Parts: sequence; structure tokens; C-alpha cells
Amino acid sequence: MSKTPRGFGIIESDLRVPEHAVAFVSLLNSYLQDDMGRGRAVKGAREKKLLKELRAHPAKLILLAKMKNSYVGMAVCFLTYSTFQARPLLNVHDLIVLPAYRRQGIGRKLMAAVGKKARRLGCGKITLEVRYDNEKARRLYASLGYGECCPPMSFWVKALNEA
Repeated sequence: MSKTPRGFGIIESDLRVPEHAVAFVSLLNSYLQDDMGRGRAVKGAREKKLLKELRAHPAKLILLAKMKNSYVGMAVCFLTYSTFQARPLLNVHDLIVLPAYRRQGIGRKLMAAVGKKARRLGCGKITLEVRYDNEKARRLYASLGYGECCPPMSFWVKALNEA
């Protein structure tokens, strides 16, 4: 892995800033169209709904990775609460790095920024989900000290009809 390139920085997103909103949608769409995504880009009415609801969501944390004048990565997180620890926890919902910028330390830097923010918020832990077949992400997370919880748990879901 090479070192993080010059001109790199991480900022906390404000989706009311048009540039941040455009970067968010662009990065999300790149991820959705990647091998691990679902192939359905966010656009039109769905894009407007997503941005409107995320702007209003009180527990969101979106970190944007910027290289010179381009946004190249993003961590989308949500603050929640651990009743077992009686402390907040931060969940990493999405970690995205554009394909052309992978293996440059950007994912590591984003995760370090997530950790720094979680500590400032008094969180007891950081959680994330990762697809079992996403070997690249699993290797990254393991190298950063993440692992299955003890006892291991399954991620279950029940789909609800869209409104």
C-alpha cells in the first residue's frame, strides 16, 4: 500500500452545502454501481428524498475525503446508543473510496477520522457491517482491529414495502 497522497484531507459534510450534496450523491452512486453495490443509482425523486431526509437526520455523520479539488471517498455513519455499555456508539453504514483512489490509505484515514469523532462523542464502540464476500473490505477492517463480535451475531433484516 502506498502513502496517502499530498493534497488530501477529510472534512465533516454539511449536506446543505451544494458541493457536499453533489459529492455525497456522486460517491454513493459510484459505490452502488461497484461490484458490492446493488447497481441502482440514486437520481431524480429518490435523490431529492434521500438528501432531504439525511439533511434532517439528527444522528448522521458524513465524512468526505478530498484530494485537491475532487471528493474521492466517504464514510457515512450514524450515532446510536449501546444499552449494554450505557454509552453512545457510532455505526459505519458505508465506507466508500473511488476505485481509482483505492490502496492509497484513504479508507484507513477515513476510519481513523471516524474513530477520532467517536472518541470525542464519548462512544463506547464503533460498529459496522461488511458483506461476507467483500474480502477487500474485510481485510481492511481486520487490519484496523475490527472483528466479529463475541459472541458472533448475524445481521438480520425484514424488508418493508416502500411508501
